[in-house]
Amino acid sequence: MLFLLQVDSSKLVNTIAQQPQTMNLWTLLNKGGWIMYPLYVLLAVAIFVFFERLIAIRKASRIDANFMHIIRDNIITGNINGARNLARNTDNPVARIIDKGVQRIGKPIDAIEKSMENVGRIEMYKMERNLNILSLIAGIAPMFGFLGTIVGMLQLFSAIASTGELELGEIAGGIYTKMITSAAGLIIGLLAYVAYNFLNTQVDKTANRMEIASAEFIDVLQEPTR
Repeated sequence: MLFLLQVDSSKLVNTIAQQPQTMNLWTLLNKGGWIMYPLYVLLAVAIFVFFERLIAIRKASRIDANFMHIIRDNIITGNINGARNLARNTDNPVARIIDKGVQRIGKPIDAIEKSMENVGRIEMYKMERNLNILSLIAGIAPMFGFLGTIVGMLQLFSAIASTGELELGEIAGGIYTKMITSAAGLIIGLLAYVAYNFLNTQVDKTANRMEIASAEFIDVLQEPTR
């Protein structure tokens, strides 16, 4: 009976010893090797660009609901200077487009629309600035991850070829650790892709508001002549 207990205890100890040790996330990522450092840089750049653009786009999209009503009232009553001062002192793309339109009052409608469209293009460029960085990261981060996996596999098989030892456990462990870079690259690329599309959606919403405001302004200019 004592012998059986000793055997069972030894088997239990061996079983526990053979169980894989748990690793925290940082330790797991470090197993990816040197290629993880460029991925860390890409992740940091993506986070910075996302929040910097998010703040800028949200600031540009803040438009007072009564802004166009006040502009309309001032123009209809002939208070062009009041409309100009309101548009000049309001810091958003819609106000700058309207300000350009107010400056061109008295000229043909086509010339006014052309001037406002030019300002609108400039404002769109300001909002879309640096968004292509997120698109670039979404494309190259997975490639960096795959590159790290390929380099790791080459190192693994080079070591096997030089030593002549072929153990399934070591091969599986090597492949497992080298696949970390691929997973990290795909995750970073996915995050950058989602961030890029989200910000583009916000830019499109602001662009629609700019177009609506421009159309309302042109209607106001034509209203007295109806």
